[in-house]
Parts: sequence; structure tokens; C-alpha cells
Amino acid sequence: MSRSIVRQSKFRHVFGQSVKAEQGYDDIRVSKVTWDSSFCAVNPKFLAVIVESSGGGAFLVLPLSKSGRVDKNYPLVIGHSGPVLDIDWCPHDDNILASCSEDCSAMVWQIPDHSLSRPLSDPVVVLEGHSKRVGIVTWHPTARNILLTAGSDNLIIIWNVGTGEPLISMDDHPDLIYSISWNRNGSLFCTTCKDRRLRVCDPRKREVVAERLAPHEGIRPMKAIFTKDGNIFTTGFTRMSQRELGLWDPTNFEEPIALLELDTSNGVLLPYYDPDANMVYLCGKGDSSIRYFEITEEPPYVHYLNTFSSKEPQRGMGFMPKRGVDVTKCEIARLFKLHDKKCEPITMTVPRKSDLFQDDLYPDTAGPDPAMEAEECWTGLSTSLLTFSSFPFVLPCSLLPLACFSLMVQPQLLERLLEELQNLKATVLSQEKRICELEDKLSQYTNGTA
Repeated sequence: MSRSIVRQSKFRHVFGQSVKAEQGYDDIRVSKVTWDSSFCAVNPKFLAVIVESSGGGAFLVLPLSKSGRVDKNYPLVIGHSGPVLDIDWCPHDDNILASCSEDCSAMVWQIPDHSLSRPLSDPVVVLEGHSKRVGIVTWHPTARNILLTAGSDNLIIIWNVGTGEPLISMDDHPDLIYSISWNRNGSLFCTTCKDRRLRVCDPRKREVVAERLAPHEGIRPMKAIFTKDGNIFTTGFTRMSQRELGLWDPTNFEEPIALLELDTSNGVLLPYYDPDANMVYLCGKGDSSIRYFEITEEPPYVHYLNTFSSKEPQRGMGFMPKRGVDVTKCEIARLFKLHDKKCEPITMTVPRKSDLFQDDLYPDTAGPDPAMEAEECWTGLSTSLLTFSSFPFVLPCSLLPLACFSLMVQPQLLERLLEELQNLKATVLSQEKRICELEDKLSQYTNGTA
């Protein structure tokens, strides 16, 4: 490892810290089902955790502000007839969540802004197309209402949630699918499978466009995620059962860009990727530590940064989108660690002496607006994520004098703020125009049916 390269990185000293006990979430009966998923999903509004439940599958949804002890009678989301295996928040609507289960179905839920007052049992839509349990559910990163599911029938189905209809079905995998990850614009996804192959799939062509046999030689489960550069980061095991990570170029699978042995342990490493910082956080089920790495364009390409360690092993993990972190405290990531009976937030920060906004830590990040509609997704159009600045428009009162001073002494900061305001105004105007168009269509429809 080249120490000089790592030392020059602004993420060299990322510091992990657990929040105070009262800021955690206690008395949560985390699911004990045997499945290598995160069991936890989080967004800037809500925390969702798959929990133990009699008579079917259930998960708990809490507003992030509702920390502390969770009442044992707190209402659950209880629509599935079998154990819930995976959950995923919609990137374009913080109140929409998808779940999948051993009951062979996936469901989409509308979560109210307030805390649930009674159990939620009516999903917005039920997606039925698999013949065996559904273990993976993941939203398209740029298109509205597009959801991917994968089941133990080795089938991948891409759905239009708005209509409840399947758009694409792919049966290219001969065995159980371990993981699926979309690339940055949703034009491709990569999969790992029990047949020990890493595949890159093009859903528009309905075919596998690249594959690699045994990126890791061990037989235990692999995981894979796309990076923002189009490479693929993988975790797996060596033939001697050592855990291993790899970085691959899908246009040339012959040799890895990087391959690094880590340790000997049975827990599958779950990778959580931050595209803004180009960092990966590795969380092994049963581990009591989180290791994080930075991916760069220079050798050795994958740089070990540090390890956050605690006493308790983790049952699962949630990863907050960048728009949910606290930029006033130089927080670059927040993970939600599941214990047997609680969820513990862990903040990752870059120590800085200044209280001003650190724009070098926060490039424009993925925004909540979809870049295209569901109908546009399969026309051959590839649209990049819509991004926005993390610059805090609303500052705490204690920072207002500092902000005013920084605007006086840093004209470029004022220019950037004005530019952001112009962009925000343009977005509001465009949304108003779209609302008017939809109201006109609705009026025409109602008049026509009257």
C-alpha cells in the first residue's frame, strides 16, 4: 500500500462514532431469518427494520426522530404471509418502500409522515410473478416507479409499479442469485450467483453482456456493486475460506484491477458504497467492526482507510443516502447497525476545524427527483442522475454570523449560493408547470366521463 497516496486523501482520517444511547432505537426484535440481506433500510425520514413476527412477515417503520425505547405494541407493517427477506426505500419518494418475502410476492407501501397508529396491512400494490420466495428488491436509480425483484426461482423481473405490470423477465441465471446492483444511470445491473459467476446484464437487450467465472474462488456467497466509474467492486471468499475483496473492469474481466485478502471469517461481507466520496464500507454479518476503503484511479486502487470497532456483533446494517447526513458537522456517512434487540446509528465524519460548509467533502449528490418516467426507461434513453448541492440553505442560528462573514470574505461562496437559488427557482417553476399540465389532463378526463 502506497502510504503517500493514502496520506493525500481528504478521507484518510474518517472517524466513526456511535451516537449517545438515547439517540438509538431500543427494544426492536430484529428478524432471525437466515438470509444475507441488510434487514434494515433508512432514508432522511424513516428507519425500517425487518422484525420477528408471528403469523407471517412484518417490518417496523419509525420516523427518525422517534429514538429511544420502542413500545412493544408499536404498530407494524404486516401484509406478507411469510417472513420478509428484503426492504428498500424508493430513491424518488421518501414515503414509498418496497418489500419482498418468502410468500413469493413483493409489495409496495405508502408510509404516512406521522407515526403509525395502527398496523399497516394494505400495500399500494402487490407484485406477483415469482414461483418461489423473493429475496431481493431494488429500485431503479433514475426512472420513476421501476422496481427489480429476484427470487429463488432464479428469475429477475422488472416491474412498473405504477401499473403493477411486469415489464421485463430474465431467466439467465441457472442458480440462486446472491446480489444485484444497478449502475449509476440504471442502464445495466450486475449480479452474483451460486454458480460462482459475476454477470453484467442489459435489461433493454434482455441479455447478459459480460460475465466472469469465479471472481473469488471460494464457494461461499459473493456480493457485487457498481462504482460510479462503471467498475464493479466485489466481496467473496478464497479457496481457503479467507474473505476477499476485488475491483473489476466489466469491459475486461480477464484480470482484476485489485484483489485483496482480508481475514478468515464465515460472515458474508455486505458492501455499502458512497459514490460521492468513492468509498466502500464493509460490514460482515456477525462482525463487530466496519472497515472502510477508498477507491482511486492510482495503484493500489483500493486503499484501506480505517476500521470502526465495537463490542457487539451486527445482525444487519442500514446506510443513509447522502442527502440525509449532517453537513454542518462534516458527516459524510451514517450507518444504522442492527443488534439483536436494538438499532445503533454510527456517524462517519471528517474532522475539520472550520465551521463553514466544506464543499470539497460534498460534491453534488443524487437528488430525490427521477430523471425520467417509467415509459421512457426502455426507449434506449440513458439519463444521468439528477443531482443537487448539499450546501445547507437553512443554517442553525449559531452559524448565521459565520455564514454572513464567510459571504463577505468569500465572494465565490456568494456566487455559488445565488446560483443554487436560481436552480431551485427553476426547479419550482418546472414542477408548477407539470402540476398545471396534470390538472388539465385530469379536468379533461373528468369532463369526458361526466
